[in-house]
Amino acid sequence: MSSYYSPITYIIPPEEDGWLLKTILHKRMEVSRKLLSRLKMTEQGIKVNGERVYISVKVRAGDTVEIRMETEVSEDILPQPIPFESLYEDEHLLVVNKAAGIIVHPTHGHYTDTLANGVVHYWAEKGERYRFRPVHRLDQETSGVLVIAKNPFAHQHISEQMIAGKVDKRYMAFVHGKPVVPEGDIDGPIDRDPEEPHRRIVTPDGYPSLTRYKVMETYSGGSRVELKLETGRTHQIRVHMTSIGCPLIGDGMYRHPLYSEAAPTPDQTAQLAGIAALDAAMPRQALHAVRLSLRHPVLPENLIFEAPLPPDMAALENELKQGKPELAAE
Repeated sequence: MSSYYSPITYIIPPEEDGWLLKTILHKRMEVSRKLLSRLKMTEQGIKVNGERVYISVKVRAGDTVEIRMETEVSEDILPQPIPFESLYEDEHLLVVNKAAGIIVHPTHGHYTDTLANGVVHYWAEKGERYRFRPVHRLDQETSGVLVIAKNPFAHQHISEQMIAGKVDKRYMAFVHGKPVVPEGDIDGPIDRDPEEPHRRIVTPDGYPSLTRYKVMETYSGGSRVELKLETGRTHQIRVHMTSIGCPLIGDGMYRHPLYSEAAPTPDQTAQLAGIAALDAAMPRQALHAVRLSLRHPVLPENLIFEAPLPPDMAALENELKQGKPELAAE
């Protein structure tokens, strides 16, 4: 016999008396067509007042509508005792502060030592059955807030919020140099580099990509920048900041163009020495998902999650402050 998660319920208000159950499920409970098809195939998937019914029935004021999803596990993910920092958890969501250097999900040739392995182990130790469903991505070397849905309903709702631009994702980065304009948009289509397919470039034929940025503080060798993603392309922040001449400090893939200068002038040589010193001080790209806000998929609440700068970026900030910082324009 199948086991189920706790039900998600909806009480029919007087103004919806006589509505079709199908309409309630779609319009009020916001169940997707795909999930509705799955619920209809399970014994306890859809009930009204505790009774299994067809979605073509009419509901009455005061009726209790319930949907229940069958429990799931990630059978293809090996549980491993990998520690991670939890920022929030309930029966629908797990929000973590991902450490730099850890891959989110197993990939071809990298099946262990990922965040997914650690989360699956954590749930198994608690005797809980969930499938690992991250609703967005962070690069291996990017740290910060990451949201994991614990059931299909939560995954669907947050994914739809992201598509609609209702999830506010903020990043903090330390970059070389200083953007010419202290606050603005980088609207540059992104696609694979045909010469190096693992890299991305800004190209007219690429996919629409938009990053909003604001310089928060400047130093003698770089800047601290807050960024907001309006699209979610691979390496988007790293590519966009490089495109305006301010690559992320420590980024070994999208390096400062002076590294490839064939015959640097004395001034460029001196500048490159400072760039190289900052890159050497940061073992990965200086990028952190510092804040994320969304609407809870079930509860009538807006949630805000924040993760402070990790030690390596805090140390880099201190090093940058060794010079005389200039406060950025408001």
